[in-house]
Amino acid sequence: MCFYCGRHEEFKDFFSQEDGVVFCNDVCSIMEVLGHKFNLDHWRLFTELSKVSLKVVLLHNGNKFSSVPLAHTVNMKESYESMKLLLGKIKYDDFKWKLSGDLKVVALLLRLQLGYTKYCCFLCEWNSRDKKNHYVNKLWPK
Repeated sequence: MCFYCGRHEEFKDFFSQEDGVVFCNDVCSIMEVLGHKFNLDHWRLFTELSKVSLKVVLLHNGNKFSSVPLAHTVNMKESYESMKLLLGKIKYDDFKWKLSGDLKVVALLLRLQLGYTKYCCFLCEWNSRDKKNHYVNKLWPK
């Protein structure tokens, strides 16, 4: 039992651990236990990356309900492959939630070069550090 909320045991069966990722293995059931009527249109996926962890939670669109943690990992490299693994564990392809996150998450998912996201354009994918060719070059390599 969890010292803080007293409900740890109740959620234990809804989470698994594989490949260094702790993730929710049954989203529909955990929503039922929380007393939420699960409608995909009412929830969005929020992803947060840092150098030491990746986290994924469901946020309610109207902010009427608290966030629902879906996945967490530590000591995993910030990469497209890590994000793909994380989204695969929570079965993102089955649910197709709308995804939200900061510019680093967008750059990672679009496979832009990380570290150059301060002034990047994720629509045209141009190299933000190449100021000299910005208005000259029309076709930028992916």
